[in-house]
Amino acid sequence: MIIGLASPRIAASVDEGLENVKRMLAEASARGAEIVCFPEAYLPGLRGLDFEVPEFDRKQQEQALRTVSQWARAFRVATILGMEWRTEAGRQIVCSVIDSNGEFLGFQTKNQLDPNETPLYVPGNTRRIFEINRVKFGIAICHEGWRYPETVRWAAVRGAKIVFHPQLTGSDQQGVVLKQWGDPYAPYYEKAMMMRSIENTIYFASINYAMRYQEAATSLIDPSGNCQAYLPYGEEGVLFQTIQPEKATGFLASRYAPERYREFTEE
Repeated sequence: MIIGLASPRIAASVDEGLENVKRMLAEASARGAEIVCFPEAYLPGLRGLDFEVPEFDRKQQEQALRTVSQWARAFRVATILGMEWRTEAGRQIVCSVIDSNGEFLGFQTKNQLDPNETPLYVPGNTRRIFEINRVKFGIAICHEGWRYPETVRWAAVRGAKIVFHPQLTGSDQQGVVLKQWGDPYAPYYEKAMMMRSIENTIYFASINYAMRYQEAATSLIDPSGNCQAYLPYGEEGVLFQTIQPEKATGFLASRYAPERYREFTEE
C-alpha cells in the first residue's frame, strides 16, 4: 500500500486550505496513493498558537467535509482530514476519515488535550479503528501520541497495522532550524515517534505542517522503530511511501497483559 503524508503550509483562509487539500489529493492520485493524511486541525488551523485562525462555523465545517469527500471520490484516494468540529459540548479537534468512494467513515476525536488547549477545545471520549483496503489503522492526534502512548497501544492491540499521527510542533515565527533527523539535542518528538512504533511493532506515521522552525519532521517509522523516510524540515509537500502491512505484526502490543496490573492488596 502506498500512503501519502501531506505537509502543507499554514493556510491564511479556509479557501486557501481547501485549495491545498485539493492540490495534494490530485498529486496523491497521480502517485497511486491509497490513503493521504493531513496535519492536525488543518481546516481551519490550530488555535492558540502564533498565527491567526479564521472562524469556522457549523455551516462551513459541514461544507468543507462535503467538498473534501467529493474530491476523495474524484481522485479515488481515502483521506484523513484534520479539522476543527463544533459540537453541542463545544469545539473539538477531530480527524475525519473518508474512503475513496467519498463515503464518510467517521471521526476520531482528540481525547487528551494539551494543557494549553483546554481553554479553547473540549476533549472527546471514544476511540475507534478504521479500515481501508483491508488495512486497519488508528489515529492519535498530536499530544496524545507524544505524551500518552496508551492511545497508540489501544489501536495496536486491536489489529492496527499503522497509526496516523496528525500534529503541529514548531512555528513560522521563531525557533531553531533543525538539521538532522533524530538529533539527540533536538526536541524529543522524533524519538517519541520511534518509541510508538517499536513498542507496538507497527508503522507510525507522524504528519506535521511545513513551517520555518519545525520541531519534528513529517515522518514514517517502520515496525522496527527505524525512520523509513521523512520530509526535509520546512519543505511543503507530500511524503509518499510504500508500507508492507504484513511486517506490522503488532507482536509487542499483543503481549500486553492488563490483568497483570492489578493493584496489590494484602491477603
